[in-house]
Amino acid sequence: MTETPDDYSFMTLALRLAERGLCTTMPNPRVGCVLVKHGKIIGEGWHERAGEPHAEVLALRQAGENARGAEVYATLEPCSHHGRTPPCAEALIAAGVKRVVAAMQDPNPKVAGSGLAMLKAQGIEVVSGLMETQARELNPGFISRMTRNRPLLRSKIAASLDGRTALANGVSQWISGEAARQDVQHWRARCCAIMTGVCTVLADDPQMTLRAFDIGRQPLRVVVDSRLRISPQAMILQGGNALVAYAIDPHNKLTQLQATGAEVVMLPDNDGRVCLQSLMQELARREINEVMVEAGSGLNGVLLQHGLIDELLLYYAPILMGSEAKGMFAMPALTEMSQRSELEIFDLRQVGKDIRMRARIKGSA
Repeated sequence: MTETPDDYSFMTLALRLAERGLCTTMPNPRVGCVLVKHGKIIGEGWHERAGEPHAEVLALRQAGENARGAEVYATLEPCSHHGRTPPCAEALIAAGVKRVVAAMQDPNPKVAGSGLAMLKAQGIEVVSGLMETQARELNPGFISRMTRNRPLLRSKIAASLDGRTALANGVSQWISGEAARQDVQHWRARCCAIMTGVCTVLADDPQMTLRAFDIGRQPLRVVVDSRLRISPQAMILQGGNALVAYAIDPHNKLTQLQATGAEVVMLPDNDGRVCLQSLMQELARREINEVMVEAGSGLNGVLLQHGLIDELLLYYAPILMGSEAKGMFAMPALTEMSQRSELEIFDLRQVGKDIRMRARIKGSA
């Protein structure tokens, strides 16, 4: 059946509802749902937190008995398995809806089309793929974890217009303006974890916490520290909810760091450094969907070389810092233009006095 203009209108509303869970649903996906009967909305819902009712169930509750014969607009395929809550597909069948329009199939292998198949088997009309691009943009981290067994990595970098992130002596505060720093808090709020390198911790002693919003949680703070150089007194370790990934412990710090309440995991590669691919798998195992990298040129360079950065969140300040200042990515010199990293810029706007650019690394999923 061909989609109608009303289908697009109702799905747009469902997508807006899903956005309300942008900072709270993890590790679950952000989902919105609208129930319609005779062209009128009779129920709305959006998933807020894991363990709480899904969007479809909330919309059904609002509609009550009127849900029989209704059309359903969901931003994600209704689930078909028992997780923290019962299957939404079964709830829709029991309610007697006549049509379900899903923006996209669930990438979770436990669902992956089985929810839609369950609905079809009960004679319910099913449409899938309406406004899928917009739906996928809501859940890039969840999709990444389900399809690649690793979270989405978004690297935030504040730089001068000539691409410099710190003076030669390491001083970097503050390059961007207050409006940009407040904007970063929004991005911290929607991520599951913030990752940095030990060099940033030693230089700046940051907390890496969410301070501008109360969303009922703090992102996991992850430190990549191959030789366990971090001090047990580091601010990033205070209050728990921190993870230190290391390769070797030459100074016997492991017990001291564990005493702070931080988790310490050994993930060595063959060169005595943290295996970043293994770290990504470890974060996926912990149901981390989106990671925001707030690090220096060293860690950013290694992540880029390994093809692990999916998206760049760049704040360009209207200043120039010169060729002796530090760049964004510490990497070996390129010898061929074919070795360059190509970007796809998909958002560009002014934030206060700075320019914010979002770009994907071409070739990343």
